[in-house]
Amino acid sequence: MVSRSGYYKWVRREGKLNRYDSFRNWLKGEVLKTSGHRVWGYKHRAQHIRNETGISFSDLLCHKCCRELGIRSKARTKRNSVGGEHEVYPNILDGFYAQRPFQKVCTDTTVLGHKHGNLDWNIYIDLFDHTIVSYDLARSKNGSDPGNHHRAAARFIDEKEKRGYKDLDTVIHSDQGAIYTSRAFNALFHHTTKRSMSRIATPTDNPIIEALNGWMKDELKYDFHFYNSDDPHQTMRRFVYYFNNQRLACSLKYKTPNQYRSDLGFN
Repeated sequence: MVSRSGYYKWVRREGKLNRYDSFRNWLKGEVLKTSGHRVWGYKHRAQHIRNETGISFSDLLCHKCCRELGIRSKARTKRNSVGGEHEVYPNILDGFYAQRPFQKVCTDTTVLGHKHGNLDWNIYIDLFDHTIVSYDLARSKNGSDPGNHHRAAARFIDEKEKRGYKDLDTVIHSDQGAIYTSRAFNALFHHTTKRSMSRIATPTDNPIIEALNGWMKDELKYDFHFYNSDDPHQTMRRFVYYFNNQRLACSLKYKTPNQYRSDLGFN
């Protein structure tokens, strides 16, 4: 048996969405607005929507909306066997947590596809806040261009001095590439710089930059359309600004790198 009041309430509500369904449809609309960011996971999308609208909802609800809309992030997996330590520069990173900026920095070179020919992108990432501290973009020589490495290193040194960390020790971690192991390259650094290297063919010794490399390449491809850009250097400048000032990071409590560092009182 249904009460008279309950029956008439059902009649008035017939054909209308309840509060939960209405909110879910609204959230789907907001999720669709983020569909251009094909690399974002559901947690990243959820935090972005919360930041933009000020409305609270669970990550799980956002995940359900993404599934119903057929939106999935692009992820990549990679496995390699473990190799040996470098004789001169062993791995002294001792974990990936840093207590301040410029305490631990990782560098790597990756190849970016472009319609006019591949480009080598050499980057320096601070493990404290994942900021792209320095980079250089040059015509690809498959990571073996000394000029590409040297320019990025010089810009890193300038940035460290400009931000007031010149006299503090920094561990710079890299793989065992030919340029990274050369005397000319390592002579560029101040005495406060300590060099560290991954074991051969062991990306798990440098997982943060290896993981970010994959995400950044996907974002450049899908969100910034790097391959077809007429001015790849301008596109890269826009991406680096976005990465440091606008991109939310789960590992930084869904803050941007510069926001995370600033909130902790560092320059």
